[in-house]
Amino acid sequence: MDATSCSGVLHNTEFCGSRLRSLDRKLSVPCFSTRYLTYVAGHSNCKKSTSQASLIKCSSSRDRRNGMPWVSVSLDPLGRRNIVGRTYSSAGTYTYDGPDLESPSHVVEEKVGVLLLNLGGPETLNDVQPFLFNLFADPDIIRLPRLFRFLQRPLATLISVLRAPKSKEGYAAIGGGSPLRKTTDKQAHALKMAMEAKGLSAKVYVGMRYWYPFTEEAIQQIKRDGITKLVVLPLYPQFSISTTGSSIRVLQHIFREDNYLSSLPVSIINSWYEREGYIKSMADLIEEELQTFPEPKEVMVFFSAHGVPVSYVEDAGDPYRDQMEECIFLIMQELKARGINNEHTLAYQSRVGPVQWLKPYTDEVLVELGQKGVKSLLAVPVSFVSEHIETLEEIDMEYKHLALESGIKNWGRVPALGTNSSFIMDLADAVIEALPSATAMYSPTSSSEDVGHDDPLKYLIKMFFGSVLAFILLLSPKMIMAFRNHII
Repeated sequence: MDATSCSGVLHNTEFCGSRLRSLDRKLSVPCFSTRYLTYVAGHSNCKKSTSQASLIKCSSSRDRRNGMPWVSVSLDPLGRRNIVGRTYSSAGTYTYDGPDLESPSHVVEEKVGVLLLNLGGPETLNDVQPFLFNLFADPDIIRLPRLFRFLQRPLATLISVLRAPKSKEGYAAIGGGSPLRKTTDKQAHALKMAMEAKGLSAKVYVGMRYWYPFTEEAIQQIKRDGITKLVVLPLYPQFSISTTGSSIRVLQHIFREDNYLSSLPVSIINSWYEREGYIKSMADLIEEELQTFPEPKEVMVFFSAHGVPVSYVEDAGDPYRDQMEECIFLIMQELKARGINNEHTLAYQSRVGPVQWLKPYTDEVLVELGQKGVKSLLAVPVSFVSEHIETLEEIDMEYKHLALESGIKNWGRVPALGTNSSFIMDLADAVIEALPSATAMYSPTSSSEDVGHDDPLKYLIKMFFGSVLAFILLLSPKMIMAFRNHII
């Protein structure tokens, strides 16, 4: 990248302890050949901070030749970048040290949006079966071979009908519905406040994958609000095809079909498990819960993560397992730095269906630990940042009961991060760091639709033989037993 000279305006800002105190001053900084430069005021004790971003024009002759006259940087009030964990922008650090100069005639105001993506959950018992249908109708949840993709919805109907009674019992046990939407709304509000405290005014939207408010609804509201730059923040620390990947696929489909959205600058934070703020927030919760045990040093720290089918990792290249293991390593390193050297282990929960899932399984490991003489165990739901059925019912009820039955005497569980202040502030930092790298999201991708629709004969042959084979498989004794053991 070429370092060139840029000039522009920081509109309505005031820096404490620096030389910039008056309004509308010209800024000269080195810049890089990217598209936008956005100043985002950081948090300080100043009396005033801007809530609007200003664009700064780059005078690079090379950039003008390439048709890219803007650059991207993010500054804090002292002209420093304080990036922890994963870095989302390649822009450098810049400080102001120049005289007062005349400001341009106008400043382009941005409307920044942040889209929080989450799974969603049924809010009443009547919502359970349609929620399950939406879940299992997702081709990123049940990955059928191309020949059998026409069976996706019928299979989702079958599974949701068979599984609904047991799932209703689980939701009834935690109050009759999932608290996920309320928690995510609280996180959205807390994030908005945290960003404002750091000088960024942005609208925060919530988009759920399988229940209301659906991602499609959030995107339409973003369009109606005239958002000019969007940061997409999935509330999954680690990336998986079945979580972040599925939600991004929906966004790509929506954006591809809309002229306005296809040109909207978007920055997607695919994962954030490495961020220092997240790691420290998790370590804080673990350290606090350990102190509730009679002998904190004797407690086994038991990380329980949501599982995925092995085929996602080995065949589709899902990085989830590697990211999860690295996340656990970072958390334990932080605890060791604090003098906490407890033993720990990782297992995977929530498997569904007859396929092989990531091992070891949480239920099996709990039994093994009891047999080995472990007496104190602290469960840590590491892949969840909100309380929902898999923490409140699966861990707190099913796994706790299993652990106590297996010989574990002292049980504890770390709460989900929720609206933990240090966690939310770190998410705000992640958004601010991601803003400068926003670019148009659309890029040609391969369609997930069946190939061969343009050849009716070929498609009918596929349908016929696929249906026959599917009928045989579904009625086979082995498949019936698998559904009885794993679905119902």
